[in-house]
Amino acid sequence: MTLTLKNDKLVCDINPGQGACIAGLWHNHIPVLRSTPGAQLQSVRECASYPLVPYSNRQAFAQFRWQGQQFSLAKNFDPEPHAIHGVGWQRPWQLAPHASSPGMPTSTVTLTLEHTPDDSWPFAFSASQTISLHEDALELRMAVTNRASVAAPAGLGWHPYFAKHASDHLTFEAQGRWEMDADKLPTRRLPNPGLRQDCAALSVDHCFDGWGGKAVLRNARFVLTITSDLTCLVVFTRPERDNIAIEPVSHVNNALNLVADGVATAQALGVRLLEPGETFAAHMRIAIEAV
Repeated sequence: MTLTLKNDKLVCDINPGQGACIAGLWHNHIPVLRSTPGAQLQSVRECASYPLVPYSNRQAFAQFRWQGQQFSLAKNFDPEPHAIHGVGWQRPWQLAPHASSPGMPTSTVTLTLEHTPDDSWPFAFSASQTISLHEDALELRMAVTNRASVAAPAGLGWHPYFAKHASDHLTFEAQGRWEMDADKLPTRRLPNPGLRQDCAALSVDHCFDGWGGKAVLRNARFVLTITSDLTCLVVFTRPERDNIAIEPVSHVNNALNLVADGVATAQALGVRLLEPGETFAAHMRIAIEAV
């Protein structure tokens, strides 16, 4: 099933059964994100954006240590040996009732997910994601609630793939960047002010922390302003790729294992500890200005 949100300028296709992913986002028929009509989308890995819950990026070699206990996870991103991006992007979500009222966005949908412990994640949780179109913006809000009987770690984020153009220029401010090893895992943090760089030759696959909550992607067609209340930003692209991932996330890659290794505290790495029944919420907005 595909849900289509639209207004005078924007069209957004959403596939609840494919990880509540956004299949495509178009502004006056021009793709803003890497876009496929929802009915034609074959895999979440080809979509425009998907939610990251209850963690983002990689859990090293599909395992993690938390409060003295070792957990093993199902590998879910062949051929990599890691578990990646949580479980929300690979599970069907349900459509929730949503009543519109004066002042509400032009088009809004809310999707929900109930997770029971399994080999992909050992703690029960519920999640909701609200996707809204405004006149010239896409707004996403997500929340995760701990449904386990014990305190559990949690994280949130989004993985949007922006359509790449030869004239792309990316700007954002940060405080640090986590260097990566051959296994695509963070090794050490170095001070880093963020990026002010053309994207055509950009090669990056890193998590930046101390993110200022705003990133601007400019090209000959659009000025795209990505804002969020999250404090980490993962950026991934290569010169040969036709897209650039700009991912607001709540924590550093592989954060649970970094905590266990004593690299930094859970708070410093952005890991949230949710007590039973406690909720963590976040939002992201993509504002679109045609050039």
